[in-house]
Amino acid sequence: MSVLSYKDAGVDIEKGDALVEKIKARVSGTYGENVISGVGGFACLYRIAENKLLAAGTDGVGTKLKIAQILNKHDTIGIDLVAMCVNDILCTGALPLFFMDYLATGTLDTGVADDVIAGIIEGCTQSGAALIGGETAEMPGMYQNGEYDLAGFAVGEVAADRVIDGDKIAAGDTLIGLPSSGFHSNGYSLIRKLVGMNDRALLELCLIPTRIYKNAADAVLKKNGLANGMAHITGGGLLNIARMNTGFDYHITDMPQEGERPKVFDAVLNGSGIETAELYRSFNMGIGFVIATRDAEKTSTILMAAGEAPRIIGTVENGTGQVLLNGTVL
Repeated sequence: MSVLSYKDAGVDIEKGDALVEKIKARVSGTYGENVISGVGGFACLYRIAENKLLAAGTDGVGTKLKIAQILNKHDTIGIDLVAMCVNDILCTGALPLFFMDYLATGTLDTGVADDVIAGIIEGCTQSGAALIGGETAEMPGMYQNGEYDLAGFAVGEVAADRVIDGDKIAAGDTLIGLPSSGFHSNGYSLIRKLVGMNDRALLELCLIPTRIYKNAADAVLKKNGLANGMAHITGGGLLNIARMNTGFDYHITDMPQEGERPKVFDAVLNGSGIETAELYRSFNMGIGFVIATRDAEKTSTILMAAGEAPRIIGTVENGTGQVLLNGTVL
């Protein structure tokens, strides 16, 4: 069977979304008054003082770990782990405080573990988060020789009156995209179906770590009221943009094309036969973080001063939470 979708590769995004909705329904009544936002957002918010909230996010690296294990290269996968957690909490307007990790394996290889931790430390350095602890678990029989799994969580802080929750998004806002470094840490179940596991050069391109957008977000957040919404483009591709506020539609009209995005996209995807809509529902396709703003010129100027290459990728319009790529609903 040809592999033409993420679902063909064994990952059902719709089923995952349905589970999230089920969990939200089950736990929503258990929240105390200090829970400002819970299951389903990019990160959760918890009030610890009248004008101070904690933002918490948790994630893993997915089957990108398989690439690291095939190449026996483990010193960057920890950056991915930190990035996937930190980028989510940035979407709330929070800046990272600390990070913790969890490494599980069948038999502990201290050399591999040391490389993984080196990557986590680098990710924490890039994000400004303190690595304050973690857990290592040996579970013989759970993992094959040489296999391990990673998870982590990040906690950040934001003033209650500076939260970015999408409520200020309005029709006419501009969507500004920030470049990704590659596939980041999503879609690897599909990527591994498309890439030859013996093509070391291509596998190394696939292993390029996820970008951490802390400096870019921090620069914009310092100007109160400039960012109306922020989206981390993770699993689900551009559909993540609608998570900012489902009361609007998001019209994407200018995404990076061949020669503009990291070359790994074209090396893996050209000739795959995957439909365009499926690509943009599965991968970030060159844009890893999106900011909705009413002042595109000022926001772009600030981002360029922070060393970014911002790109106006579309606009916000009245609607019902759809993301449209050149007029086609994703």
